[in-house]
Amino acid sequence: MVISPIIFVSTCQARLLTPRPSTLSHIAMPPKRKIAAKCDDTSVASDTESVAQSQPQAKRVKQTKQTAPTSDNLKALKGQPTNKVLPVSIVFPPRTAGTLRFVTWNVCGLAAAQRKGFKHYVEAEDPDILVLTETKVNNQPVDPVISARFPYRTWAISDKKTYAGTAVLSKIKPISVTKLLPGHPDPDQVKGRLVTLEFEGCYVVCTYVTNAGQDLKTLKEKNVWNEHFTTYLRDLDKKKPVIWMGDMNVAPTAKDLASPRTNWNKTPGYTLDETEAFKNILDESPEGTSKFVDVWRDRHPDVQHYTYFSYRFNCRMKGIGWRLDMFILSKRITEKVKMCEIRSEIYGASDHVPVVMEIDSGQVTGNQGSNGLP
Repeated sequence: MVISPIIFVSTCQARLLTPRPSTLSHIAMPPKRKIAAKCDDTSVASDTESVAQSQPQAKRVKQTKQTAPTSDNLKALKGQPTNKVLPVSIVFPPRTAGTLRFVTWNVCGLAAAQRKGFKHYVEAEDPDILVLTETKVNNQPVDPVISARFPYRTWAISDKKTYAGTAVLSKIKPISVTKLLPGHPDPDQVKGRLVTLEFEGCYVVCTYVTNAGQDLKTLKEKNVWNEHFTTYLRDLDKKKPVIWMGDMNVAPTAKDLASPRTNWNKTPGYTLDETEAFKNILDESPEGTSKFVDVWRDRHPDVQHYTYFSYRFNCRMKGIGWRLDMFILSKRITEKVKMCEIRSEIYGASDHVPVVMEIDSGQVTGNQGSNGLP
């Protein structure tokens, strides 16, 4: 069993764990609050919500009898917590010396997440680069918590109101920033879904990948995205190594969702077209390009943990989820990664949980050899 490096303290537990202030950062959380049935207060369903809607409810009910966790351990049988609101106390170990901490988090509407404890997680995690997907903002937010912590902020906003949206919040100044996907025939399909930052040592590509839609009605549009994005990623990799992070809206293998057989080729995110396109990025390496590595899966080859649990059908308690949020890196820099974990307990501000990665700072800043780095 693999547990992400967080001490989880819940009001449901019988005793309180108090970490030593000298070694851990500690952020107190407000009292437990009731969450709404939907992911936010808008009438626009999230892309990932169509995943849950397309799964037969009858099969879920049958599974409840087999997998419902006990109140003693507050964990589903595959080892992830079942809390439905953020922990009362959030504590993380300090980052590894000489590294930068990256986080990707689908917030399922930033405004809603801010009402449910967003800032408490961000303050505790204190990432150097924070990527937020499905922000659903219509304008650049004015948030002192964000602006004080991250001097370099990029917001990719969809023309469609309260829809999609990708934000990259950084403590490090990039050389350049772009929101374009070269060659894509419909720029409107790209708005709000892609931000690329260039640093001295690498490119950081941040995506909220388009969804195949309920009943796979937009699978053709996703295939077009995948075709052009694959070319774009490989072109970048010819110049510098790539860190690709965000919500990929695909479960790459049967290990990455709770019910693979019932969802195969029926549900967005787990079709032949989508999984083959993703596999092609990882496994194929045309001349002059590197293979790419799914970092969390590479480090946890047999673990079935997920980053998305629908608010519907009590999926969190049953452990019915999907692993959609990831870090994909050029293979030649994976040895620079010091940690990559799913923050499984950080659920409730969104229907997704964050994923965190630490990598040698010199790989990003280009200052190889500083802080004892090679």
